[in-house]
Amino acid sequence: MSANFLDRLRAVLLAILLTTAFAVPALAGPFEDAVAKFANDDFSDTDEAIGAVAASGNPLAFPIISALQEGRLSADPDTKKVFVTGSDGKIIDAATGAAVDKLPDSAAAVRLNNRLRRAVEAAVGSLTLLSPDPAKRIAAAQSVFKSHEESALPVIDGALAKETNKAVKAAFTEARAAILLYKADATEVEKLEAVAIVKAKGDQEAMALLTGLGNELPPNVARAVTSAIASIQSNLATWSMVQNAWYGLSLGSVLLLAAIGLAITFGVMGVINMAHGEMVMLGAYTTFVVQEVIRTRYPGLFDYSLLIAVPLAFLVAGAIGVLIERGIIRFLYGRPLETLLATWGLSLVLQQAVRTMFGPTNREVGNPSWMSGAFEVGQITITYNRLWILCFTLAVFVILLAMLRYTALGLEMRAVTQNRRMAASMGIATSRVDALTFGLGSGIAGIAGVALSQIDNVSPNLGQSYIIDSFMVVVFGGVGNLWGTLVGAFTLGIANKFLEPVAGAVLGKIAILVLIILFIQKRPRGLFALKGRAVEA
Repeated sequence: MSANFLDRLRAVLLAILLTTAFAVPALAGPFEDAVAKFANDDFSDTDEAIGAVAASGNPLAFPIISALQEGRLSADPDTKKVFVTGSDGKIIDAATGAAVDKLPDSAAAVRLNNRLRRAVEAAVGSLTLLSPDPAKRIAAAQSVFKSHEESALPVIDGALAKETNKAVKAAFTEARAAILLYKADATEVEKLEAVAIVKAKGDQEAMALLTGLGNELPPNVARAVTSAIASIQSNLATWSMVQNAWYGLSLGSVLLLAAIGLAITFGVMGVINMAHGEMVMLGAYTTFVVQEVIRTRYPGLFDYSLLIAVPLAFLVAGAIGVLIERGIIRFLYGRPLETLLATWGLSLVLQQAVRTMFGPTNREVGNPSWMSGAFEVGQITITYNRLWILCFTLAVFVILLAMLRYTALGLEMRAVTQNRRMAASMGIATSRVDALTFGLGSGIAGIAGVALSQIDNVSPNLGQSYIIDSFMVVVFGGVGNLWGTLVGAFTLGIANKFLEPVAGAVLGKIAILVLIILFIQKRPRGLFALKGRAVEA
């Protein structure tokens, strides 16, 4: 009886235990608890949830945090469930990853404030710190540097211990320093080391990080921060001057391209060609037409579109230049005022002709892949399109110098430039030289239009933006002297970019014009006057 009773008692106890086990709901884990906090609609709970989810190591952590950052994380306050809406529109349960047909009617997007947005940015950064792609690791470290969220410190320390890539390791070190600077319980030694690291970074982000520190710092740290800020300001001022110099060289290359053809025409023929800007415009529209044909018929050749457009623009603008010289200019030699008026009227005719053919609106000319993007040198940014234009300009200049020095046409042009009457008496057909010279100057202007199409709007008014500056460059450098045009273009470009931050764009141009007028009063022939040129009536 007693054994029977004991067996029954054991059976009853086992039944009670099993019933209790199935009656009590399964306890949620730390990850599920953290996700549930998003449904509380409380900024403090959301902050805790961000840190816990990011540190959990769960595969759903990155989708949840990125959805929160992009406004795709929703929570139902009634059921305390949280949902992720994917970029493809599919919905999953954030805690389990199970698919959900649709969001509950009571679900709403999880709210963020500025502090939480910084925390989210830091969490996204920390979640990509261990990415196999070095570029992504650097981007993640930079994100943590900006947000300096303390919750990312353990991940940063772990990633830093394993990192072997030198550039990535430097980015991790800077991110760790940023966190320690704002960490309340960091030691004075740690903060001083962090200040030194941030000071070495020396860019605008480092400056913003240091200036954002409060006044409640240990005296030694405060002095180090003040010294670092002063050092970074001095460093940034120096790099700002270098950046302005680069912008000046870039502008100078554009001015040189636009003016070099005018220097030849004006120097050899003495013709004030107000339609020179329209030759630049025709080169730009030639580029547009070439790209349109390639887009519609040969899209695989788009990266070669500029290489195809350069000779075509030279031929189109050069041929029109020869026609202008033969049809108009040759009847007006020795009458500069009539030449100026005639070419100005011609410029209006060419502008209207382009408006009729292509419309008055700007036309899109794309950048080939090798001219897109930018890179950094120190604290300055250099765009590939400006760099290629500078190289292209210098190449055109060198080729033109070689042509003038080593070809028969170049020899004849120099002879006519120095003494037209003597050249004619030696058997040089000056009228033919005039036509070819005008065509050459116009063709180079067409090439300038190809380059300008990459950095400016292609419109009927494109040339008008550069004609006055081109004349200033030619007169300042010395009429007919290519080296003078080169020095004049880069000098005016750099001076313009250094005056703009001080006086503004408009006042800067006015100041440049006044300085050129004063300079011409002292040196009427410009920086590099031609030697032995006959003065003709």
